[in-house]
Amino acid sequence: MSPPDDGAAAEGVEGSGVEDGNGADARAAEGHDADRVHDVLGVGLGPFNLGLAALADPIDDLDAVFLEQKPEFAWHEGMLIEGVTLEVPFTADLVTLADPSNPYSYLNYLRETDRIYEFYFYERFHIPRREYNEYCKWVADRLPACRFSRHVVDVRGGADGPFEVVAADPETGERRTYLARDLVVGVGSRPYVPEAFAGLPDEDVFHTASYVRRRDRALDADGITVVGSGQSAAEVFQDLLERQPDRGYRLDWITRSDGFFPMEYSKLGLQHFTPEYSRYFYDLPQPVCDDLLPEQDLLYKGIDPDTSDEIYEALYERSIGDADPAVGMIAMTEVEGIEPTADGRYRLRCEQWQEGTRFAHESDVVILGTGYHRPTPAFLSSLEPNIRRDERGRFRVKEGYGLETDGLDGRLFVQNAEVHTHGVGAPDLGLGCYRNAVILDQLVDESPYPVDRDTVFQDFSAERFVEKSPASELLPTEPTEPPAQLDD
Repeated sequence: MSPPDDGAAAEGVEGSGVEDGNGADARAAEGHDADRVHDVLGVGLGPFNLGLAALADPIDDLDAVFLEQKPEFAWHEGMLIEGVTLEVPFTADLVTLADPSNPYSYLNYLRETDRIYEFYFYERFHIPRREYNEYCKWVADRLPACRFSRHVVDVRGGADGPFEVVAADPETGERRTYLARDLVVGVGSRPYVPEAFAGLPDEDVFHTASYVRRRDRALDADGITVVGSGQSAAEVFQDLLERQPDRGYRLDWITRSDGFFPMEYSKLGLQHFTPEYSRYFYDLPQPVCDDLLPEQDLLYKGIDPDTSDEIYEALYERSIGDADPAVGMIAMTEVEGIEPTADGRYRLRCEQWQEGTRFAHESDVVILGTGYHRPTPAFLSSLEPNIRRDERGRFRVKEGYGLETDGLDGRLFVQNAEVHTHGVGAPDLGLGCYRNAVILDQLVDESPYPVDRDTVFQDFSAERFVEKSPASELLPTEPTEPPAQLDD
């Protein structure tokens, strides 16, 4: 499973970066962009669209271009904590699960950067998050289709022509217009800060997304409180716990969740992050999907078991000899508000909701592990009349990751905007290759990448189970009794 995408960082689209394109070659190619119609244009260059660019690169008859507002690739830079690893194996890189021979694989990155033997003796399946970021930079530097410092401000399209994509240079304001038959939008995540916590000094009260940048301020405090119990909050707590003996601060951890529970990471449980489960979930009635998703939180919102173990072991070690580790942890506790105090601290109003007890807690620094949200990018506002939404205002997403639209000649695909239609695997890095293979299969007549099927040992639908089991058969569906008619 991927980190928050709790994990994808972005500014309203899938975020990342590298130098402006790929040097002189990219700039020369861009000189012709105003006159040519690209087959596909990607907005945002996080891991998902970067993976699509890497898989599209060797397809000769596919003209692709990808735009990113940042000047260089940077993926969750505020959470690139030393020693923290990805939640997925290194094989969930940008290309391997679709094409192990692709030159943009993680193993080829190691070969090209003379790190292959170091990795061989590293003997780990889960790689440092900082190195994953370096790997993505390496790929982005080599892809001529990538354009950086291109902030998409508007997308226009109609029934009789290509999409017109207007992008501005964030520094100079210079605008360029790109034409494309189809679009792929990487809908990235933004840090979510509840309204009750907004408006406070961000050097003292900040989201985990900016932790590395603001860590020095936290380390100088007398008291630090982490709010939330997902993987990001746990990684921040663990990092602060490791540094606590040298600094002497008080460290507290508060979450409204039922407990500090581990993420599901068994091999059978992980089969929910597969093409089969995505297809099964898509075929369920939408009300069933909406009821099911909240029950699956621990498939992707809990704490990595290794992180949980390491935190406990550190606390155990610190408590030897009746020592006090100066650490507090409480679950089932809602932080209702945060207010500055007269002496420069912050007062958290809390309620332990299970027993109904309210209390106040003071801290010098508050770090919010309050998750991420994915608002609709502003540049899609011109297309809003053409985009179909469900009764809850969400995109209507087809099984092949295209949006349902009216009156548009081109297709509009999305990356990581389909949890409600395709299930918990939408933000997972391990399904990025599959989704890109599905998209490419629709963009070119003969895609070089297989659309995987039958990849797991279990079945999710009864029909599929019966097909494979000689001792099973489907039974007729019981007819539903019509409701009784009431007399007026």
